[in-house]
Amino acid sequence: MTEVASPCIKQCKLDDSRRYCTGCLRTLDEITGWSSASNAQKQAALDRIASLRQPLPVRQLHCTQCGSAFACGTGGRQGGCWCADLPPLASPASASGDCLCPACLHLAAASR
Repeated sequence: MTEVASPCIKQCKLDDSRRYCTGCLRTLDEITGWSSASNAQKQAALDRIASLRQPLPVRQLHCTQCGSAFACGTGGRQGGCWCADLPPLASPASASGDCLCPACLHLAAASR
């Protein structure tokens, strides 16, 4: 079986929260565990990374925390949603609500 190749692009730099690499977009856990991860685990990481790079439809939402209106799906450094520029977080959206606005999500990311 062919080994899943690392997505490392030799531009290693952790984000400000020190949770993920801004070069390859792997989390710190994915980076440190890469050599011992199964091919299925490596492929799951690559799939997660690929989903961050795919353009999303722009949606108008309201923050579940402060109620502010905001656009989702645009404004990111790599052409995707602005939230892709933040450390990976579990989705703060409830089953019936929207995500957090940029200000509230930045606060949530900073508190982790």
